[in-house]
Amino acid sequence: MEVLSIPEPRKRAFLPEEFKVTVWSKLKPYFNELHKRDINSGEALERWLLDWSELDAIVAESFSWRYIKVSVNSADQKAAELYQYAVQELAPKIDAYEDLLNQKLVHSPYLNELDAEKYYTHIRGVKNALSLFRQENVDLSTEVQMKSKAYVKLFSEMTIGVNGNQMTLNKASSLLEESDRTYREAVYNKIHQKLIGHTEELDDLFDELLRYRHQIALNAGFENYRDYKFQSLGRFDYTVQDCFNFHDSIKHEILPVVDALNEYRKTTLKLDTLRPWDLHVDPVGGQPLRPFRSVDELVDKSVDCLSRLDPGFGDVMEIMKEMGHLDLEARPGKKPGGYNMPLLVTGVPFVFMNASNSLSDLRTFMHESGHAIHSFLIRDYKMRTVKRVPSEVSELAAMSMELLSMAHWDVFFPNESDLKRAKFYQLEYVLKVLPWIAIIDKFQHWLYTNPGHTRDERKTEWKRIFREFNSGLVDHSGLDHYLDHLWHKQLHIFEVPFYYIEYGLAQLGAIAIWKRFMQEPEQALNDYVAALKLGYSKPIGEIYSRAGIRFDFSSNYVSDIVAFVKAELDKLF
Repeated sequence: MEVLSIPEPRKRAFLPEEFKVTVWSKLKPYFNELHKRDINSGEALERWLLDWSELDAIVAESFSWRYIKVSVNSADQKAAELYQYAVQELAPKIDAYEDLLNQKLVHSPYLNELDAEKYYTHIRGVKNALSLFRQENVDLSTEVQMKSKAYVKLFSEMTIGVNGNQMTLNKASSLLEESDRTYREAVYNKIHQKLIGHTEELDDLFDELLRYRHQIALNAGFENYRDYKFQSLGRFDYTVQDCFNFHDSIKHEILPVVDALNEYRKTTLKLDTLRPWDLHVDPVGGQPLRPFRSVDELVDKSVDCLSRLDPGFGDVMEIMKEMGHLDLEARPGKKPGGYNMPLLVTGVPFVFMNASNSLSDLRTFMHESGHAIHSFLIRDYKMRTVKRVPSEVSELAAMSMELLSMAHWDVFFPNESDLKRAKFYQLEYVLKVLPWIAIIDKFQHWLYTNPGHTRDERKTEWKRIFREFNSGLVDHSGLDHYLDHLWHKQLHIFEVPFYYIEYGLAQLGAIAIWKRFMQEPEQALNDYVAALKLGYSKPIGEIYSRAGIRFDFSSNYVSDIVAFVKAELDKLF
């Protein structure tokens, strides 16, 4: 990847340079001009598409900044009002115009004059959007979006007292790495007791979301929200049955290895039973790994680590640091989790996370760095669709970076023993997260294909699926009151339904890229960058192929992937 410097924002060809998204009366004329414009040639149609993409990028960046400001401080009332106005007032009107513009495109007599290969994914997406759009769903979708933010606000404000300090649940979770087992158990109980205190509120919220989402599906002519959402997500390259195949592959190929890892943990810790609060502590009794002491140190060391992998990778994070596009420290009032937010006009994304000085923070930052680097690699595309990469590809970028960056984790762990431990835990995590992904995905298939279920039925099905994929070596006895609602911890179920299996599919691809990197580092890295540069200009399978891997979730493929990870684990211990 070439060496980079702070980029200039893209010059505008359609909107005035000084234009900012404020109120609908100022924005509407530009949508109206696109709607009314006379198009009399294929060249004019292409110019119209580029102008539309420019408008879309400006609107998207405005919405992104409003979301960022709500994320970094849930108590910021002005930010909340601006975000709410965007969602409730601007988005529905924009959606209505989007439908009109989509119709204008597909009915244009000059559509066939566009480069079929260049505009393939865009036109496919437009036709899909047209088939799904229903005016009566505009208000419902707005209501869903606002309701889902209630989950974010609730979780961002949850804190517990530990050692005389109030801390977020995310920060408290890092204490489960401490060596004192009694202490870990106490922290685990405090976290889950806090969650239980909000069980009724969260169940009420989900019931509302379920009702709205099911109605959206019915309005669009679907029997259930699962089938609607699959089409809405543009899953052209795999099916519901493929998801079920993924579940089966994880159950039969990954779960036995997870059991072996848990047996190793149990034996090494000399425990009679392995409990949930024993899953993050160092099994050989070492102190928790602390790869950095401050967020500044995390950034500086990450720039060094990524630069050793590829100088351009380090440049990306250095630029984001200079521009103030990193908000990494955990604090009360911040949204839980982490994300990379593309900014389509500025061309420099924003990374958000809640660091608490743990190995998982290093993993998260490497993950989001992968997303950020991907954003840079596709920033010069003019068509909006190409820059809106499907999760199966964007997560491939991020999860691959977690593994590729391990080649230089000595920056964080100069001690050889600590470095081995860090790599072991990373590979352990890579495998252990796959059953959890299968649990969450399979549970959502049930939730939305059984929309009339009761809460008791939901609780029963959740526990059945959880136990199907959970390692039998982890003893949850006496913890049913926690287990009943463990899914409440998963933001995706509330905020972005069905957006989770992508992590699993991309994880398999990331391991395959890492396997190639271990065998032929230069070629594998070049192919990884080349694949990311494609954006969404090709179908998912072709993008994976350009990276030198397969888009595959069969048992045979997964078996080969897990065998490689097992061999690497054996080298570490």
